[in-house]
Amino acid sequence: MPFHRPSFLRRRRTLLGLAFALAGITLLTRYMHWDDRALLWLGEQQLSQEQRAEAIWLPGYTAVLQRKPLEGLEEGETSDLAFNPVTGTLFTVTGKSPTLVELSREGDVLRKIPLKGFSNPEGVAVLEGGHVAVTDERRRTLSIFELDPQTRELRAGSTPEFDLGFPDSGNKGFEGIAWDPTKGRLILGKERGPVALFSLGSDGSDNLGDMLSPLPSYGLGMRNLSALSIDPRTGHLLVLSAQSNLLLELDEKGDPVSFISLLGGMNGLDRRIPRAEGVAMDESGDIYMVSEPNLFYVFRKDLVASADPARHTRSPL
Repeated sequence: MPFHRPSFLRRRRTLLGLAFALAGITLLTRYMHWDDRALLWLGEQQLSQEQRAEAIWLPGYTAVLQRKPLEGLEEGETSDLAFNPVTGTLFTVTGKSPTLVELSREGDVLRKIPLKGFSNPEGVAVLEGGHVAVTDERRRTLSIFELDPQTRELRAGSTPEFDLGFPDSGNKGFEGIAWDPTKGRLILGKERGPVALFSLGSDGSDNLGDMLSPLPSYGLGMRNLSALSIDPRTGHLLVLSAQSNLLLELDEKGDPVSFISLLGGMNGLDRRIPRAEGVAMDESGDIYMVSEPNLFYVFRKDLVASADPARHTRSPL
């Protein structure tokens, strides 16, 4: 039987092409974390309507304000976000020129408070009685200050500083921090190397516990952890990852409940959020985000869509 070399070469090229395509798809899936998102999506589908109603339920949210520039912060890079239920305002921090910034819920800059002696503030949380917590990633410290309308500056070392440890973490230290009023604790998130969650006891003032306590890892392969926020209504935790383009809801046990992708075309987003660095939720459930380069976003729950499971059937990507 004659050997047809051209046919053999064509088959070989076809097989090699399929192998390269499969390898490319596998690498892209791992890089974009589509496998993790598929698992999250499958988990969402198992929840009953009652369970969804009791959760934050992120698939029901839609972006209602996008890419609003934070005027007057051109030289800073915003990081983290916290809501103050007393004033109805938001707080973020900037790193290049260390500053605590107060924002309206519409994304307008209300005031800027210099953070003297800080090196790289990355996290902010609002506690009880006018107290605010600020983490400094480079100095590996947590400071708690009293804040009022007359405050003009805050100085590192003027109040006791808590050593967060991990001296070799470099630029992979603590970025996320959130106040949990129900359990009287701060939740802190280590950015990467590894990504991890910890709790620190607090009464809402500058009195802190003695040591960080590790929390169960959510173990979902997020490439980094950018910010945290607690929903005071459900006690559920919002975990934000800039590199994974993902906002994740965890229940009190640390198990995933729901998520949204921060890519363009998802949940009303016109385009991908460039680098989401902060997330906060207010008393009505609205979600706020800040992103480099100093952009502001608002997500609001579509109550009609949330009541109808068929309306938020979606791709896991």
